[in-house]
Amino acid sequence: MNPLIVAAIDCGTNSIRLYVARASDEGLVELHRDMRIVRLGQGVDATGEFAAEALERVRVALDDYIATALELGATRVRMVATSAARDVSNRDAFLDLTAAALGRIAPGARAEVIAGTEEAELSYLGATAGLSADDPALVVDLGGGSTELVVGSGGTVAHAYSADIGCVRITERALPSDPPSPAEVAEATFHIDVALDEATAVVPLGGVRTWIGVAGTFTTLAALAHGLTDYDPALIHGSRVPLGDLVVLCRRLVGMTSAERLALGPMHPGRADVIGGGALVAMRLAERLAAVGVTELTVSEHDILDGVAMGLAEPGN
Repeated sequence: MNPLIVAAIDCGTNSIRLYVARASDEGLVELHRDMRIVRLGQGVDATGEFAAEALERVRVALDDYIATALELGATRVRMVATSAARDVSNRDAFLDLTAAALGRIAPGARAEVIAGTEEAELSYLGATAGLSADDPALVVDLGGGSTELVVGSGGTVAHAYSADIGCVRITERALPSDPPSPAEVAEATFHIDVALDEATAVVPLGGVRTWIGVAGTFTTLAALAHGLTDYDPALIHGSRVPLGDLVVLCRRLVGMTSAERLALGPMHPGRADVIGGGALVAMRLAERLAAVGVTELTVSEHDILDGVAMGLAEPGN
């Protein structure tokens, strides 16, 4: 009997990612991971629709991903779309192009635009699998258009919330200059604090013992905090950053130009212009968590993609 091969695809505001894995009795065995910056959310906050060039970038990346998944023997595929795809008037154009690609593996399949609460739960499931953490744990998925906060214990979600703040959205809304001016940073901080007030009214931080950060802003922050000259997922996964060091690093990034950020060894070229916005979100969260006794950030390379793949591998799916 041939092994079950599954392909999970996550399309967010800034990037599109692929995870192909083989199901085994011990869990998922990774066969391939890939990430590309496609900036699907380009201008969405201002225009309310996907730009034609952004859709074309997604189409090209997705065609390549499906070709790779087929070469590896994938017979099940699920693609989830998150913040940017919830907000647009021309969502059908996006869904149509995903159907054309996904149908090569599973006829009739197309991207699923999932709610923020499901995104949070899948991120929690993926981030905590195989990672040692004291409960209750707070998982924060800091994306391009939104940030998901979820608190759980023993693998079970207790509270989840999706906040409309992310590195791309905050940058486009409030940080247009390079580097941003003090007034722009103040405006961005105001938007972030309002969103975090709403989020923490639903997801209480009191009692949280472990903070786990997932997605590109946090993994890049960890790489920089540990002084890596090149991005190395094996060194980043499960690594820890003291909150004091994290806040200092975030402040530094916010004040840098895109060119200065790009010159930092582990920085992805597609992240340099927006990581200042992400760093502001991370910093404001760190300050709130320090106030309730959390002392460090744990960074996970596993996230919503792993949660999606775990679901695909379940019998009957």
